[in-house]
Amino acid sequence: MRLSPFLLIGCVLLGACQAHDQPAAAPATVQVRDDLGRSVTLPAYPRRLVSLAPSMTEMLYAVADTSTIIARTQADDYPAAVLRKPVVNSYPLDIERLVTLHPDAVFTVEGLTPPDAAERLRQLGIPVYYQKYRRVGDVLRGLITLGRLLGRDAQARRLTDSLQRQLHALATCPAPGARPTVLALAAADPMYAYGQNTLFTDEIWLAGGQNALRDSLPQPYPALTREYVLKLNPEVIIGGRFGKLDSTLFRQNPELRRLRAYQKRRVYATTPNLLQRPSPRVVEAVQELRALLAR
Repeated sequence: MRLSPFLLIGCVLLGACQAHDQPAAAPATVQVRDDLGRSVTLPAYPRRLVSLAPSMTEMLYAVADTSTIIARTQADDYPAAVLRKPVVNSYPLDIERLVTLHPDAVFTVEGLTPPDAAERLRQLGIPVYYQKYRRVGDVLRGLITLGRLLGRDAQARRLTDSLQRQLHALATCPAPGARPTVLALAAADPMYAYGQNTLFTDEIWLAGGQNALRDSLPQPYPALTREYVLKLNPEVIIGGRFGKLDSTLFRQNPELRRLRAYQKRRVYATTPNLLQRPSPRVVEAVQELRALLAR
């Protein structure tokens, strides 16, 4: 049977439309390297995501389709919407609970998820991707990477462009000699501080100060003796309100009242979890530090 010219043309156009509307299938998986140099096989566009670090949860909420985030850790508290997600204990890691959620991919940060746990999850078919951060710029780079891995490049780029503009607005900093030395305490009893190889070092530099702990120690948050803190003699201490630390840390260690920070009452608290978490709020952390140094 011969087709009419009009019917033949219609079939050709339909075939052309179908060929255009159905592009070649995207690869099911992609091979990438995470920030620890590990080779990780991820779904091309993972749709069920789990974070094992509060900071990474904030990163995912800033970039991902939030409906794809299927759980939270027991320590997650920001943004508030995360509290509606089911909990997976991250320390110690509840692998059985995690497996029952059938995540496509797990995201975490260096130092919070043991490598042997990540390997166990890989053996169970769940890829684990690590990020690490040493500078504020690493956080922005991490957001861009997440956008690429999750097919959310535009969202990630808009966010990082905004954060970069805010950082540029903070660019007028004093000369190095005018920068006050700042000791940031991660804990006061016993004393642990933010070391030179933590994100705090870059944050406080961008804020106009410098980390009083200049020695590059193996631990990111080393324990400090009273003698060592006296030797540092920081001009500013961050780690709690003056009154609170005066009745605890300085009462238990009265010799520390000789510190310049104590003598000038330059002892400050910061917003809870802001300094501790390398997240999209990193610029807020720099702004808060800058405001404290201006007092």
